[in-house]
Amino acid sequence: MTEAPEVPLIERAKLFGNPVKAQGKISPDGRWLSWLAPRDGVMNLWLAPASDSADARPMTAEKARPISQYLWAADSRALLYVQDKEGDENFLLYRVDVESGADACLTPFENTRVVIVGTSVTKQDRLLIGLNNRDPQWHDVHELNLATGELTEIMRGDGFAGFLADDSLTLRIAVRPNAEGGMDFFRVEANEVSAEPFAATTLEDAMTTQPAGFTTDGATLYWIDSRGRNTAALIAEDTNTGTRTVLAEDDRADIGHVLAHPTTGEVEAYAVNYLTQEWIALDAGIGATLDRLKALLKGDVEISSRTRDDRKWTVAVDPVTGPPAVYLFDRDSGELDLLYVSRPELEHAPLVPMHAVEIPARDGLTLVSYLSLPYMADVKRSGIPDAPLPMVLLVHGGPWARDRHGYNPYHQWLANRGYAVLSVNFRGSTGFGKAFISAGDLEWGAKMHDDLIDAVRWAVDRGVAQADRIAIMGGSYGGYATLAGLTFTPETFACGVDIVGPSNLETLLQTIPPYWKPVVEQFHRRMGNPGTAEGLALLRDRSPLHKADRIVRPLLIGQGANDPRVKRAESDQIAAAMTKRDIPVTYVLFPDEGHGFARPENNIAFNAIAEEFLAANLGGRCEPAGETVAASTAQFLSRSQ
Repeated sequence: MTEAPEVPLIERAKLFGNPVKAQGKISPDGRWLSWLAPRDGVMNLWLAPASDSADARPMTAEKARPISQYLWAADSRALLYVQDKEGDENFLLYRVDVESGADACLTPFENTRVVIVGTSVTKQDRLLIGLNNRDPQWHDVHELNLATGELTEIMRGDGFAGFLADDSLTLRIAVRPNAEGGMDFFRVEANEVSAEPFAATTLEDAMTTQPAGFTTDGATLYWIDSRGRNTAALIAEDTNTGTRTVLAEDDRADIGHVLAHPTTGEVEAYAVNYLTQEWIALDAGIGATLDRLKALLKGDVEISSRTRDDRKWTVAVDPVTGPPAVYLFDRDSGELDLLYVSRPELEHAPLVPMHAVEIPARDGLTLVSYLSLPYMADVKRSGIPDAPLPMVLLVHGGPWARDRHGYNPYHQWLANRGYAVLSVNFRGSTGFGKAFISAGDLEWGAKMHDDLIDAVRWAVDRGVAQADRIAIMGGSYGGYATLAGLTFTPETFACGVDIVGPSNLETLLQTIPPYWKPVVEQFHRRMGNPGTAEGLALLRDRSPLHKADRIVRPLLIGQGANDPRVKRAESDQIAAAMTKRDIPVTYVLFPDEGHGFARPENNIAFNAIAEEFLAANLGGRCEPAGETVAASTAQFLSRSQ
């Protein structure tokens, strides 16, 4: 036992089940409040008058798959949401009428994925959307009449990675991949693309440079831009003169989120996230408001919606050691009213801090990482336990993504079970400048993996972790890292948990979704090009499948049958290779899931299996699984004892 007995187990269902409410927003006209909440156990859209949030009614009736994201129509007459089928990521767009409650699919096509190209505060009943129903590789731009559902094709998407429109829903910029692994940016006039690009990136700037939108009057184009610098800056470009003004930059990290005025579109504040997120105002009034919110609320603050007159906001707060909450803020009175706590059952649970740490890699790079420790293991809250602990190295997906400081249910769950939990932003992670991303090029399973090993050694040397009781766990790229850990460094980890991780980089690139074609050159340059002998040899060398015979530690695999990114075959083939060699493996398949487990009953079930697996191999605490697995769609394709 690694925790004092008086610290209670936090039930998995409280961490991974449905929240009471999520994604609270106020309508642009200020009349309505909306959120996601369970209806018959499935997350659906709800609506209430802004004057009485208790007078709520459900607006949708999804029976199986939760709604995960939505937005308000600019005219406040409808809620818009997207939904796929059993995780296939073919998202269609739906509209729910506020007055009548009518719920209709606006893009009733098969095998189609919709993307939002443009929204407008002046043409409030229209949207620009991209549809790949004609050709799955490219998204054609259509104008959508939200009231009638009429679709009008504006431009074919052949060869283009995306488009940018202004507030009049006029296409202004087309983006096309180039031979250098970057993007070319073309002006669009009267729906005709110019012959020559007015801006371009190469591979090194491709992930850190992109236009970020126009002001409503179209006079200013904002960029998040790393050209000529390492970290991405916020730049305003005068669309008449071409004059560019740097509004914000930070040597530590890229400019991340921006806060724009709801009607003018002018950027009023921006966020920088190095160790933790910091908001910096460009507008004095917004700065004063943000300062007031910081004084009133404990934790990281996000403005999640604003009314058109900018008098009412919804404000989300993440206290890290408590469940996130959403407040309704009246800018005139300065009053802050609690709309909801997302998981009130966790308000008095023994949640733990998350420590931001900088870990040195062997070649001098700094790895921004996050460490959580069991409640009673660090009495002084110093970030170092009183004695070394079993540890879970929790690796993020992407890999072109990042871990962040904040409330994290996986950190809280694993720390509560008695483990130190370490998440590492290894090279290739985003947010820390283009050089840090480029340092991961062609380093899957090599220097990217070395960073994880360096973090493990750091944890052992610091007295955080017991060297012989460390697990590696993650999803997507984190699943690949798990397989790489058990094959490339087979003695380092006591066990591994792979969730939708690729086992063979060659077959992974052969089966990426067709609509990823615009970025395939980036994949080839950053992972290895299967079209060259050298690149193919590299991909095969870095594929855990070809080294499955090296695995000597227990492995648990979780996979969604309908995953469009990392196909089921990626898990099938590593499990088959292990079984052929009589290497124990537990493989769990969910027939109604995709790239991860969206249905709470499935997520809870897999975590129950993982918890038992970790307890058996690391010795931590374990909540009995009970009927959890039986209540899910989990299928054991192989099961080792």
